[in-house]
Amino acid sequence: MQRFFTPVFAPVNQATRRIPTWVIYLLGLLPFVWMVKQLFAGQLGVDPVKAIEHQLGEYGLYFLVAGIAITPARKLLALNLIKYRRAIGVLAAFYITAHLATWLVLDIQLRWGEIWADILKRPYITIGMASFLMILPLALTSNNLSVRKLGPVKWRNLHKLTYIAVPLAAVHFVMIVKGWQPEPLIWLAVILSLLLLRRLR
Repeated sequence: MQRFFTPVFAPVNQATRRIPTWVIYLLGLLPFVWMVKQLFAGQLGVDPVKAIEHQLGEYGLYFLVAGIAITPARKLLALNLIKYRRAIGVLAAFYITAHLATWLVLDIQLRWGEIWADILKRPYITIGMASFLMILPLALTSNNLSVRKLGPVKWRNLHKLTYIAVPLAAVHFVMIVKGWQPEPLIWLAVILSLLLLRRLR
């Protein structure tokens, strides 16, 4: 299959050699800028805090999926975007951290007793927090200094938390949506499929 797609994606692979990583960061922040614009324009509905919270969480999930799709895309389609994997991971962490911060500061307003009660009693919040606590060290060590300090083997082992954190984020999405809606279930299925494809040789 890879041989079939090699000539198809060859121009894309050549283009990635010329496109710097900062372009990915810039493009990745556009949804955030657009959301801020919608906020000040009063286009986020009657409960803008909830709208911001949900949009940030969904953007974070999209970037998580993009990050774990890079290896299968290279193995199966000969599409090499490995250069941008770190940037995509950092953007995912940015949106997920902003999602959590919106819930803590704007929604719950730092009422810590209520926050701890929600984390302990509401499974979807427990799972979401567990996913965040796994994603945070991955984001903090997504730099060359951390690779040198930890060593390549320890660094790779740490970043295997991705295989747990991303499905948990999808489960959080499934549980937070009222009723059994297809979109979260589709994202969960996509994530599990991509993780399975990563194991193919």
